[in-house]
Amino acid sequence: MKHFLVFILLSCQAIIAQVQFEARVSKNTLGVNERLRIDFFMNIDGDNFNQPSFDGFQIIAGPSQSVSQSWINGRSSFEKVYSYYLVPTQKGNLTIKSATIEYEGKVYKTAPLKINVTEAVQQPRDPNDTSVSANSNLYLVAEISKTNPYVNEPITVVYKLYFGYNIGITNFKELSKPKYNNFWSQNIDVKQLIVEEGMFKGERYRYAVLRKTVLYPQKSGKLDIEPLSLDIDVQLPSNRRDMFGRQLITESTKNVSAGSKTITVKALPEAGKPADFTGAVGRFDFKVTPTKTSLKNGESLDLVVSAVGKGNLKLFTLPKPVVPNALEMYDAVHTEKVDTPLSGMTGKIADSYTIVPQYKGNYPIKPLQFSYFDLDSNSYKTISSPEIMINVLDGPTDTRTANNSTTKNTVIAPEQFKYLKTKTNLVPMEQDDFLGSNLFYSLLFLPFLLVPIIVLAKKKKEAIDSDVFGNRIKANNRLAKKYLSEAKKQIANKEPFYVALEKAMHNFLKAKLHIETSEMSKENIREILLSKNAKPETVTDFINLTENCEFARYAPASSTEIQDDFNKAVLIIADLEKQIV
Repeated sequence: MKHFLVFILLSCQAIIAQVQFEARVSKNTLGVNERLRIDFFMNIDGDNFNQPSFDGFQIIAGPSQSVSQSWINGRSSFEKVYSYYLVPTQKGNLTIKSATIEYEGKVYKTAPLKINVTEAVQQPRDPNDTSVSANSNLYLVAEISKTNPYVNEPITVVYKLYFGYNIGITNFKELSKPKYNNFWSQNIDVKQLIVEEGMFKGERYRYAVLRKTVLYPQKSGKLDIEPLSLDIDVQLPSNRRDMFGRQLITESTKNVSAGSKTITVKALPEAGKPADFTGAVGRFDFKVTPTKTSLKNGESLDLVVSAVGKGNLKLFTLPKPVVPNALEMYDAVHTEKVDTPLSGMTGKIADSYTIVPQYKGNYPIKPLQFSYFDLDSNSYKTISSPEIMINVLDGPTDTRTANNSTTKNTVIAPEQFKYLKTKTNLVPMEQDDFLGSNLFYSLLFLPFLLVPIIVLAKKKKEAIDSDVFGNRIKANNRLAKKYLSEAKKQIANKEPFYVALEKAMHNFLKAKLHIETSEMSKENIREILLSKNAKPETVTDFINLTENCEFARYAPASSTEIQDDFNKAVLIIADLEKQIV
């Protein structure tokens, strides 16, 4: 019996000792262009297999799992294998760390493996091997429209993937994106990959356009375009065949790169360059257009400076008009309607200036000049706008020039001699007593003199307090001034500004028309204002502005538009003050 127990114990120890979990590789030294197979072998059915991180390698296939179990001469054998195919991503001595499994509550690890990755090696080809290599059938090319452009002349870069007829492509991903330092760039979306046929290296290939980019060089000299690199999954026919004689397809990955490109950019010529040149390159039409040339005091006009054509529309500035001092000009509102096809930018840019006249008279706006470099003739061209005359029909007369000329002609004679004192205030040495003096009697009777003044002031205050209607008008006037002042403070904050502006307009109407908030319908306001001899256009402007206050709270608005609305409110209130009787 004792011998039997010893035999059982030894058998159990043998079983425990037979647990194996190890990593096996196809080779310990390989070239950077070779593949490595690694198998994680175990003779037990372990759970929770965790693969190592494979630093320095890229997984191209796996994990694949195989399990086998057999009985030989009454003895059971079990084997489970996890297999991977790797390619190195760098050279040197690399380490594959431990993998782990769990079995019956214990954790087992494989020993780390040292792999030596050397330079690329030449792989002998089997003469009977009819498989196809991706190296000679797959190319990524960057086609550049022009390698010697001027500064701000558009060039295009089209990335094409050429591949042979005997390979297939299932997927690709970008490893590194191209960088366009010192270029203005615009990518053109490729919505659908279309496979076409074309010639490359004297042979016919299939190709697909992957990316299109428009570039505008921003400085002269040699500029580098960093490459686009892709990791591509390819299908290659092999020299093996299935049971029906059909050639088997193998899947592989291939890294391809378009390579860096160098663009030699020419500087724009200095000879003949206009003094007002701001960098426009292409072909353009230039216009300066006012919305009106005759207007009344309090009205405004918009002066639109625009350039239309083909060229670097987003990369230069338009000239700024110069107006007389009697015309107040606000900052420009810039607009762009520019498309960027493969041939370069085309469209229109414009600066719109709001101008408000201050005085009656005729005021010229001097001609503007716009210069650009014409790529067709390789020369500078200048377009001049005509002089624009602004006629202000009414308003105050500008007298500043006359006053200035009178002041300049007046000569003030300097005072050569000056008396120290012409009068003295001598104080006698002996002072009179305060009692009985004029000051004494004045202070004595002053309270009696103040009594009637206090009585009259009290009666006046009582009369003012009893005038409810007049007090309401004054309160509305104060509120209008208060909210208009508040609106001016809130110009940088859109919603509080329009709330304050609307309240100021309403309180002004309450004060001038003696109406309540419940009576402030659009039709009632129009009828009352017209009956008070207000001009129809002023009434329309007032109603439009109050309606715009409500809409503008929730609509996008620029700082220029907010300033315009505030100026309109000031002008409208001033006009109604004059017109309402």
